[in-house]
Amino acid sequence: MTTDPAPAQDPPPAPGTYRMRPGGGCPHADNAALLARGPVARVVLPGEIAGMAVLGHAELREFLAHPDVAKDPRHFTAMREGGVPDGWPLRTFATVPGMTTADGADHRRLRGPVAAAFTPSRVEALRPRITTLVDTLLDEVEEAARADGTADLRRLFALPLPMAVIGELLGVDPAHHERLHALSERVVATGAGPEQTLAANRALLAVLGEVAAARAADPGDDLTSALIAARDEGGGRLDDAEVIGTLLLMVVAGHETTLNLLTNAVRALCAHRDQLRLVLDGRATWAQAVEETLRWDSPVSAFPFRYATRDLTLGSTVIPAGLPVLAGYSAAGRDRAAHGPDADRFDVTRAGPRHLSLGHGPHYCPGAPLARLEATVALERLFGRFPGLTLAEPEETLPPAAGFVGNSVRRLPVRLR
Repeated sequence: MTTDPAPAQDPPPAPGTYRMRPGGGCPHADNAALLARGPVARVVLPGEIAGMAVLGHAELREFLAHPDVAKDPRHFTAMREGGVPDGWPLRTFATVPGMTTADGADHRRLRGPVAAAFTPSRVEALRPRITTLVDTLLDEVEEAARADGTADLRRLFALPLPMAVIGELLGVDPAHHERLHALSERVVATGAGPEQTLAANRALLAVLGEVAAARAADPGDDLTSALIAARDEGGGRLDDAEVIGTLLLMVVAGHETTLNLLTNAVRALCAHRDQLRLVLDGRATWAQAVEETLRWDSPVSAFPFRYATRDLTLGSTVIPAGLPVLAGYSAAGRDRAAHGPDADRFDVTRAGPRHLSLGHGPHYCPGAPLARLEATVALERLFGRFPGLTLAEPEETLPPAAGFVGNSVRRLPVRLR
C-alpha cells in the first residue's frame, strides 16, 4: 500500500484512498503511514477495482471471524456484475474452487480432507524426514559456497525444503517441483498483465491435472490420492474442479508461505545478532524466533479476499457490502495499538497478543503446524551449523517480492562463516 502518486495513465484515487502497488515492495513504511490514519483503509486494486484493507490487529481479528464476512465470490459485487476481466491478476485468489472461496458447510466439506493431513501427530511424525532434508540441503549450500564463501540461501535452502515437503505430502513427482514454483510465483504476482496471468493459470492447472491423473492411476498414501478418493466416494464429497483447486492452494500456500517465513527469519536474525545470540545461548527458543518473525515480518502481507455480506463497521470505518477486502497481516503485526510502542522492534522474548499471520477464525491456516515445524527445524540446524552466518549484501539491495500479497525478498545471498 502506498500514498505515492498514481501512475500518469491511471486516474487519481479518491481522497483518503490508497493505491496498492502491483509491483510490490517492502510494506512496512506504507503500513505505518496507513495505520496512523486508522485501522481500516480504502484501497485501489490493480485494474482500478475499489477495495478495502483491514490493517489494525484488533480490527483484523474481529473481521476474520465475523459472521457477516464471507469468502464466496458471489458476494463480490464487481465480479458478479461482470466488472472484473478474466485476466485480472487477482482473479485466481477470488475464484479458485476450494476451501479458500467457500463458507459454512461447503467450507467444512472441502477443508476436512486437508485438515486430516495436518493433525499434530501426523505433522510431528514428519520431523525425522524434515531433519534429513534440511541436513542434505545444508550440505548442498556448503558445497555451493566453496568458491567464495557465499550462497543464495533462498534458492538453495528456503525454497527446496518446503517444496520437497509439500511435494511428498501431495505425492508430486519431484520433476514437477521447479515448474510448480515458477508458476506459483507468476500466479501470485499482482503486477502481471492479463496475458501473463491467463497463461500462468492455464499452465499451473495443466501441471496439477497431470499430478491428479498420475495419482488416480497409481494411488498412494498421499493427500492427492485422498482428495481423489473423496471425489470418487458415493455422494461426491469433492468434484473435479475442487480437487484441482485444492491442489493449487496446497502447492502455492504450502511452500510460498514457508519459503518467505524462512527467508524473513534469516534476515531478521542476521540483522539482530543480539536476538540470535539469545537463541544460540538457550535463553530463548527457535520457536520464539519463528513466532516473532511471523509477527514482525509476516510472510503474507495483504491477502485477498473477504467480503462483508452487509455494510459492516470496524473501528469508525464502514466496509460496504460487496467490496473485496484484503487482510493486512503485515500491518497488524506491527500495530502499536496491539503490540506496544516498540512494535517495530524484533524481540524474540516478546510477550503480548498472538499475531494473526497464519489467520484466525474458520479459515485459520490448516498447514500452520507444518510451517512452524519446518521453520523451527531449519533455523536450528542452519545456525547450529553456521552460527556466524551473515548477509553477503546490504539488505536494502535485495529485490522485494513481486506483488503486495507475499512479503519477502527474491534473493538471500549469505556468507556462511
